[in-house]
Amino acid sequence: MEQERTEIQDLGEFGLIDYLTRNIEIQNASTVLGVGDDAAVIDHFGKQTVISTDMLVEGIHFDLMYTPLKHLGYKSVVVNLSDIYAMNATPTQITVSIAFSNRFSLEALNEFYEGVYAACEKYGVDLIGGDTSNSQKGFIISVTAIGEVTPDQFVKRSTAEKGDLLCVTGDLGAAYLGLTLLEREKKIYLESPGVKPDLENQTYIIGRQLKPEARKDIIEFLQQEDIKPSAMMDVSDGLSSEILHIAKQSNLGVVLYEEKIPIAQESREIAMKFGLDPTACALSGGEDYELLFTMKQADYDKIVLNEQISVIGYMTEITEGAHILTKGGNKFKLVAQGWNAFQQ
Repeated sequence: MEQERTEIQDLGEFGLIDYLTRNIEIQNASTVLGVGDDAAVIDHFGKQTVISTDMLVEGIHFDLMYTPLKHLGYKSVVVNLSDIYAMNATPTQITVSIAFSNRFSLEALNEFYEGVYAACEKYGVDLIGGDTSNSQKGFIISVTAIGEVTPDQFVKRSTAEKGDLLCVTGDLGAAYLGLTLLEREKKIYLESPGVKPDLENQTYIIGRQLKPEARKDIIEFLQQEDIKPSAMMDVSDGLSSEILHIAKQSNLGVVLYEEKIPIAQESREIAMKFGLDPTACALSGGEDYELLFTMKQADYDKIVLNEQISVIGYMTEITEGAHILTKGGNKFKLVAQGWNAFQQ
């Protein structure tokens, strides 16, 4: 059955915005005025405002050959919300701007926005504005996320202290392995279009790549347990480079234990199948959108029963440098591209 295709030009820019934002329901008291005026109005009632923005460009950040538009809409929002949570804050509003070429129909954009709204609903944020424009080719997305935090409860990357425990949420490396599998199938498809993709029932790693989640649950848990991390950031570029950011900005050294790095069984199995080292995937893969944070040793008892938090190392004097202790008992310098450490 031929899918319906409505050309964007039939609507015009204002018609398009009206169409894409027709079903918005405001969820936050801080959203005073949303879409529909020259600007939105928000009032955080004595809280501090946290703002983060990201741009996603087709061909660089995503590939529409294997990324459904609805998933892309969802992911575009989630990766921004993750930055707000990484500041120990609660996201409340987003703006979404898109530029697209004439190969995109109204139905395609509608699918993208379905994903945007699904993420807004799940995380309780309001879409309060944005812009639409033509692009000569491809699809460009810019999302700004706005959040709130009790005054001075935000957490920076530069405030870890010597002796603090280094913790990470969830598991690592799965998103990179999902991407590796999707890229492998794309290559096979391009070489022989008749061959059906074989995603080997790898729903976990593919889901981690195409539909990541932000760790709202962890921020709520930390607040509930009265734990304020001493430093925090999200894992978007790979564990090793994020650890080095915290160490460098806090003027500290760090010891990371390879055996403590959380890696899902599915990730280990597919990594071995691809001839990859699971630890290298976790250290350098990126796009996991987990939270990496440091905290006082005194708070250890509060997190010990939370299966979603792993203690993976500790912060040291800057003179001790940044190292990883391998399962075999060897000590290597931690570098931004983690796998280099294992090729000495």
